[in-house]
Amino acid sequence: QVQLVESGGGLVQPGGSLRLSCAASGFAFSNYVMMWYRQTSGKERELVATITGGGSINYADSVKGRFTISRDNAKNTVYLQMNSLKFEDTAVYYCRTSNFWGQGTQVTVSS
Repeated sequence: QVQLVESGGGLVQPGGSLRLSCAASGFAFSNYVMMWYRQTSGKERELVATITGGGSINYADSVKGRFTISRDNAKNTVYLQMNSLKFEDTAVYYCRTSNFWGQGTQVTVSS
């Protein structure tokens, strides 16, 4: 069955960096678009970044120039490198493909 397992979240100061990972299994990873979403309490999930199997990438305007999505098809893993983090980046970050979601990983930006 499809599994998506996120890791790498944590507490970081403003201006800091984190790298999230999403390990995927149960499907032909290289053929699928992978996405990162985030959600804060009381708000809908927000699409942060997408990457196709061929490497085409899109970002939400709020993270352009600060976040980088990438994938390693040999490792069935998608990454989200987050730099210059801001208070407003605090959220639970989710990995998604098709209709499948990971369990999420908490990112907290706080001084």
